[in-house]
Amino acid sequence: MALLFTKSHEWVNMIDDTTATVGLSDFAQQELGGLVFVNLPEVGDEVEAGEAFADVESVKAVSDVFSPVTGVVAEINEELLDAPETINDAPYDAWLVKIENITEKEEFMTEEEYKAFCESEAE
Repeated sequence: MALLFTKSHEWVNMIDDTTATVGLSDFAQQELGGLVFVNLPEVGDEVEAGEAFADVESVKAVSDVFSPVTGVVAEINEELLDAPETINDAPYDAWLVKIENITEKEEFMTEEEYKAFCESEAE
């Protein structure tokens, strides 16, 4: 699976042209530290590219999660509600939401571009 990334540290897996799963990058979960709570949208909610659609709470802070696409929430990863630390353990397996009917996308980066972006952020 070829993941794409956003500047706000979400990953996107485009299943097809109008459906994707979205999660938090490894960089994001490392910066946040141990996650203790995940607040996800409801199935059927509309999300907009660049707008917050969820939040995650760590021992350090609460952080918004931004949607990389505009569409409708088709599914949420209910396992994360009981086990938010799954994101820390396996960030690229722990998808947050599945979004369908995608009409707009943010600008994405490849994994290589994202790594370079994170390195420049850390300086």
